[in-house]
Order: sequence, then structure tokens, then C-alpha cells
Amino acid sequence: MSDVKEILVQALRTSDIAVNSVEPRAKDPESFGTKASTPSEDVPGTPKYPKPLEDITDLAGVRIITFLPRTVTMVGACIREEFEVIDHTDLSQARVEEERFGYQSEHYLVKLKSTRTTLPEYQSHRDLIAEVQVRTILQHAWAEIEHDIQYKSSDTTPKTIRRRFMALAGLLEIADREFQEIQYEDEQIKKQARTLVEEGEFKQVEITADALRSYLDRRIGPDAYADDILYERMALLVRRLRFTTIDQVDACIEGYDGDQLSRIAHRRRRDPLSQLESMLLAGMGPIFIDRRTNIFALKGNLNRILERYQENEISIGDYDPQGDFNGESSD
Repeated sequence: MSDVKEILVQALRTSDIAVNSVEPRAKDPESFGTKASTPSEDVPGTPKYPKPLEDITDLAGVRIITFLPRTVTMVGACIREEFEVIDHTDLSQARVEEERFGYQSEHYLVKLKSTRTTLPEYQSHRDLIAEVQVRTILQHAWAEIEHDIQYKSSDTTPKTIRRRFMALAGLLEIADREFQEIQYEDEQIKKQARTLVEEGEFKQVEITADALRSYLDRRIGPDAYADDILYERMALLVRRLRFTTIDQVDACIEGYDGDQLSRIAHRRRRDPLSQLESMLLAGMGPIFIDRRTNIFALKGNLNRILERYQENEISIGDYDPQGDFNGESSD
């Protein structure tokens, strides 16, 4: 199954689809024995799988755990692109129709496409059939717990247990949907903030890591080396300084040259995030120092930088975002 896993991992990476995990799995003997002994629904008294080793196709496979429901569909498209799909089952729909409890999951029976089996490294897998399971983290949590649950059919479940099952199933489904809606709303907020920043409309843009990156890209220039964590830390610092919107930051650092301040304070050019901190120090003066740190030594360093600015005829401001009634106080 390692080859199937690697094909899927590469396909997901190429398609820029983030998932929680992609793991090979084998059917445990007890589960295989239970499935092999399943009676036929059409011919009572005969087994559903006359030749278990041949008829049961999910002896081994790959399980993909996604973060959100919509990603399940995206992963399905990748599977169809990379493999020949022999069968596809949506267990959530099947279980609803059968009035059975259980996890929601999509199962694919796949084999390698002929274009891939012509390659020497895949020829031995020409007739291999594998199962690929795709489900969300919450669906997977249900599946893991289900192994310890004896009641599978609503017909044999006590009413009190049935009500709790249904409530739990509903909660998991709502949680999955809410996580997906939260991600969608976050994407829309980021998109709107970027658009406003590009248009120079800063007043409605809340301080976030993404908004701060967009603003600095516009004012100073992009930084190819700074990752999201650094912008997140800077956003936290700016909020600790009591800024709530980008227009407050813009007003505070108006007229200052971050590159010039960096060279005065540190004798060299610094990255956009460091330049922003230098401009905020100059724009807020002692207010910045009081809110920036309680460490005596660091306060001393910042005060010495302010002195260098003054020696180089840099005007030191006293901007306080809490005194800007266009913004909101974070107290």
C-alpha cells in the first residue's frame, strides 16, 4: 500500500490540498472474519462472500483524514484523476437509507491506471485493487468509537440509546459544517481586507496577521523570508500596543521612513516587520516602551534608540491609539 499512499500524497501536494493524514491500513483478522461470515441478502443460508480472499476487496488500503467536509470532495477528484475507480460508496447516504447508525465516510475501490502500470516500478501492481477511505476528523472520531459500540441498527437499539445516538450524530454533523463555514468566512474576511488595503481604505481593516502583511507589502514591499508565524507575532504586539485597525497604524507611522530608522538604530537595513516596529517606536515614543515590555534592560535599549533618533533630528511622536476615537479600545 506504500505505493498507493505515495501516489496520493504527491497528488494532494500538487493540488495544494491540505489533509490531516494519509495512512496505509490493513483489515484486522477479527474484522475480516466477521465480514467473511456475512450471510447473503439474496440467498439466505449462503455466504455473501463465497471466496473471501478474492471477494473481499478491502483487505488493504489507504485512509485519508481531512479537516473539512468540502475537502472530502476535493480528495475524491484527486483519486479519480490518479486511479481507475472500480467502485465508489458514500457510506453516509447508505446508512441513512438503511436507518443504521455509523460514521460518514466515502470509500473508493481503485486500481492503477494502465498509463502507470506500463512503468517498470508499477508492473507488479497491475492487478492490485485497493480501498481508499476518505473522511473528516470528526467522522473518523465516530468510526473509532463505533468499534466499542454494540448497537448497529436502530431496530435493535433501546429508545434512550437511540435518542443519544441521533443527538450525537447531529452534533458531529453540525460541528463539521460550522468548521467549514468558519473557514469560508475567514477566507472572505481576508480577501476583503486585502482588497481594502490595496485600495488604501484602512479604516475598516482589523489588525490581523494577514492584514498586516498586506499593509506592509503595500507600504514597504514584500518580504519573501517572513513566514506567517512572524506576522502573527507582530499582529499580537500591535494589538498589545492597543491598535485595533490598520488606519491607526498608518496614522501613527505617517511621515517615518522605516529603512532610515533601522539604519540609525541598528546600523543596517532591516526587514519590513522590524521597520514597522522602529516606526511605531518613533511614532509613539515612551508610550510604545511602556506597553512593549516590562523588562528593565529592554526598556533601556529602546530609550537609547529614541535618543539616537533625536540626535539624528527624527521627531518623536506621542501617538496613542486609545486616544483615537475612530478606533476601539482593547481594554
